[in-house]
Amino acid sequence: MQKQRPKHLDLARIRLPVPGFVSILHRVSGVALFFSLPLLIYLLHGSLSSAESFETYRAVVSNPLMKLVALGLIWAYMHHFCAGIRFLFLDVHKGLELETARATAKTVLAVSLTLTLILGGIALW
Repeated sequence: MQKQRPKHLDLARIRLPVPGFVSILHRVSGVALFFSLPLLIYLLHGSLSSAESFETYRAVVSNPLMKLVALGLIWAYMHHFCAGIRFLFLDVHKGLELETARATAKTVLAVSLTLTLILGGIALW
């Protein structure tokens, strides 16, 4: 007898738990950081090469769209860092219990967003 399996998954009805959401965001933030490296290297080069290029750098960075991109990169770094620490603890079998895993996942989200707001406020405005 064959099992009755769905022919497709209704992704709109599937609710991902918080630790799974943190795991996916950890991967997304890692990809975002990797692909933003050329932009960050360009901005670093522009800020250090000469006085004229530093003024160009300041004009580019003061653009509101660029500030939004920078805020997104700050969030990506903060989330990737905080989730990475959580995953290091999971790798050594600390915090594997269901309630602890859920609590640490929520903590990662709260801490990364808080640090993003603090650092974004200091660095961008």
